[in-house]
Order: sequence, then structure tokens, then C-alpha cells
Amino acid sequence: MNAIATASALSHPIFCRTAKLDSRKGLKGKFSVFAVFGEVEKKNAWSAIFDVEDPRPKVPHYKGKFLDVYQALEVARYDLQYCDWRARQDVLTIMLLHEKVVEVLNPLAREYKSIGTMKKELAELQDELAEAHRQVHVSEARVSTALDKLAYMEELVNDRLLQSRSTAEVSEASSSPSTSSTSFNVEKKRKPRKSLNVSGPVQSYHPHLKNFWYPVAFSTDLKDDTMIPIECFEEPWVIFRGKDGKPGCVQNTCAHRACPLHLGSVNEGRIQCPYHGWEYTTDGKCEKMPSTRLLDVKIKSVPCFEKEGMIWIWPGNDAPSATLPSLLPPPGFQVHAEIVMELPIEHGLLLDNLLDLAHAPFTHTSTFAKGWSVPSLVKFLTPGSGLQGYWDPYPIDMEFRPPCMVLSTIGISKPGKLEGQNTSQCATHLHQLHVCLPSSKQKTRLLYRMSLDFAPFLKHVPLMQYVWKHFAEQVLNEDLRLVLGQQERMNNGANVWNWPVSYDKLGVRYRIWRDAVERGAKQLPFSR
Repeated sequence: MNAIATASALSHPIFCRTAKLDSRKGLKGKFSVFAVFGEVEKKNAWSAIFDVEDPRPKVPHYKGKFLDVYQALEVARYDLQYCDWRARQDVLTIMLLHEKVVEVLNPLAREYKSIGTMKKELAELQDELAEAHRQVHVSEARVSTALDKLAYMEELVNDRLLQSRSTAEVSEASSSPSTSSTSFNVEKKRKPRKSLNVSGPVQSYHPHLKNFWYPVAFSTDLKDDTMIPIECFEEPWVIFRGKDGKPGCVQNTCAHRACPLHLGSVNEGRIQCPYHGWEYTTDGKCEKMPSTRLLDVKIKSVPCFEKEGMIWIWPGNDAPSATLPSLLPPPGFQVHAEIVMELPIEHGLLLDNLLDLAHAPFTHTSTFAKGWSVPSLVKFLTPGSGLQGYWDPYPIDMEFRPPCMVLSTIGISKPGKLEGQNTSQCATHLHQLHVCLPSSKQKTRLLYRMSLDFAPFLKHVPLMQYVWKHFAEQVLNEDLRLVLGQQERMNNGANVWNWPVSYDKLGVRYRIWRDAVERGAKQLPFSR
């Protein structure tokens, strides 16, 4: 980052001068580095780099005035120019001091210098060099901090420009040409600060949110003679395989006496109620009614499909889309664990948590983030219209894939440790899939799949699945105590998204996307 700042600042035409060095009387009191305006008194070999004008006189004055985002960005840029100018002066000081050291040690000068004089001069120079080196480190820290501030301010400006453009488009669409400019100015002044209202109590899920394919189980968990009961959008369902081996999903309630079907068994591809033995096929039709005449009875079923090791259902009333998204890990990865957990939190809060990496060094101090340092600035870098990107400074790529999936690839040069600024710099990687199925208003069915592009022998270690599950539960338990507290307060009316900041970008976009779905928007935001 410092290299980028230095390279960009070298293009500025600036001036400085240096005082003459008196080799006989030493450096102390005879040397200074400062900026002047006008002609250069003397140029040395480094003038192309160090002839830099002090930018402070050009800094705009906003004394007693509240700065808007554009003014703050301008001040941040001047702050960066000053830090770079200060750093150049410190470096120049060191270089001139080094020249003085060489001069003191010059054999030609020893004729008129005693050993005592040389030792004294060298001691003074060493002290001044130490102080100059310290100043250089201080300048480097200032430049780094200024760059972080500038990046943050630029991000705020970009967000403001996008908001202004959206406001202008709405204004132009709703106003005549003669009044559109006036309306835009009024709207811009009235526009509140960027925030979200996600407060409780938790409401029932909107029907529009059901019109997507949802992964509900792993294929390996659904045998020919087994059933998997699930809840989805506050309705009970049961999944089983028919005679042809294909999965089906029917309402987990017998049409006769409302007995839970999953308490029964699967016979010849039909699910049998344990109460009176009524048997249903994967499309919900009752084909057997022991001890009575067969009636035309059918229970509710939903479209069910199997793809790439997962069972999917379509719980909505609209016609299912023709394609299912792929959730396979990238090429070169092998699946090492598939884990299912039932969590007592609303699925949106869980997604908020999974899409946020900035909390890791504070929350996961006993598991995967143990020993992580806390960066001065955490950013999620993403296209202007997208639900995927990568974290800075962590080597982690992340994506929210509608309606409820989070995919991430983590670069780990050493197992358990983060190294490198991005995933491409890391030799080995961990890929994760989190599926957050909305079971009810305060319960989520979590499907977790973990894949690695190294250590394939771990797949053959006995009981390794339980080790992975234990670790995943440890990580989730660190989150759960916090998210459960959020949920409690949200149900009492608190807003869990009061003050979004820069590293909340992906979570905010998920909330904007979900709000658009529930409003029935024709064009969903951040669509590819």
C-alpha cells in the first residue's frame, strides 16, 4: 500500500532545498530540510524524488463547518499528500546523514581530525540517525492510516453517487422535464442516512420468498427405506424415495387423523402412516387403506429434485424454474464433511452472521480465528451490482447465492492459519457451503458442506466426520450466544441493522435483495 502511495505521489511537481553541510563543524545545528516556494537554491542527485512542496498551505479550510462526504474526501486526499511529503523529508534526512557519516570516516579528512573528535561526531550522527529512522517509521504509519481513510472515504462517495443516481432516475421517471431538476434537489436534501429496518417481532415469511428452489437434505442421508422430516416456512414435510429411487416431498400429516407420517415406515416406495397404515406415494396420492374401502385421497406435495448430492424442493405456488443452481465446490476440491444442524434462530439472522467476517477476531477467539490480528480497516470488495466478492485483508472469497446459500473459499497456506492477502497467494484452500433453510420464524435448518483441495487422506481416517462436526458445532456455538441475544432484542422491537458500516456491504445487499423479493419487485437487485 505504501508503495502505491509513493508511486502516485512521485508525479507531483514539488520543490525543496537543503542547507549546506559543514564537514568541519559537524552536522548538529548546521543541517535542515524544509520546503520553500520559488526557485530551487540547490539541487542534489535526488531532487527528482525529494523536490516536493509542502501541501499544507493548499488544504481547504472548513473551520466550524460540518463536512459532507465530498469535502471529507478532499481533506483525506490532502492528508495523504502531506503524509507522503513528510515521509520524503524524513528519508532525505537519513540519506544526508549517511553522507555525513561517510564524510566523517573519509581517510582524507583524518589529517586534521583526532580520534576523539571522530568518535564524538559519529556518536552524534548515530543519535540523529536513530531519531531519523524513528521518524520514517512514524511517517510510514501515517501514510498507511491516511490511505485507509482515503479508501474508506472513496467508498462512501461511490455509495453516495450510486444513491444519487438511483434518486435521479426515480425523480426523472416520476416528474416532468421542467420539474425533474427541482425534484432531484429536494429529494437529495431529504434523503436520510443509509440504514435498514430489521426489527421485530419476527413476522411470518412472505409467500414470494417461497418461489425458489431450496436445498433441504444431502443425498447420502436419504436411503431407500428411510425418511427425513423437515420444516420449511412453518410447514411440516417429509422426504422419502419412491419405487424408482427418486425423492419426493409430501406433507408430514396423514389425511385421515393428522398423524405425523415420519413416525411410520417406507414400504415399496410408499410412506406408511403408523396409526392406521394408510400409504402415500411421492406425489401424495394414497394407494392403500387397510381395513376399509380405498378412497380418492391425496395429501399436499411439492416439486422435489435431486442434483449434485443434494435434495431440493420448491415450496412456492409459482411454477418452478427450469434450472437449479450448482453448489459443487470448485474443481480440485474433495468433499470431506456434510453436516446438518437445527438451530433456534431465524434464518435471516444466521445469514447476516455468515456474511460478516469482521466479527471473527472478536467472536471466534477459541476456534478458527484464534490469534488473528485486528486490522485497522476491514473491507468487502465487490462489483457495483453483485452478491459476491472478497475480503481485504483476509484471503477469503465469499458469495451470497439466493435464496439462502453462502459459499466461501478460504486460503490457508498452512492448515488452520491464514496467510497471504488473497486466495490466489495461498497454496491450499478450504471451501464451505452453508445452506440456511427457513424452518420457522425462529428456527433454521443448516446444511454445511466442507471441501478441501489438500490432504485427501483425511477422507479415509475413521470417525473423521465426527471430528469435523465437533469443530463446526464449536464455531456455531460461539456465534449462537450472540445471535440469540440479537433475536431476543429484535423480538422486543430492536433494530438489528441500525448502523451499517463499510464491512457490512454483503449483509446489507442480502437484506436489500430480500426486501425486493417480499415487495414483489419485477427486477431483483444485484442480479447477474
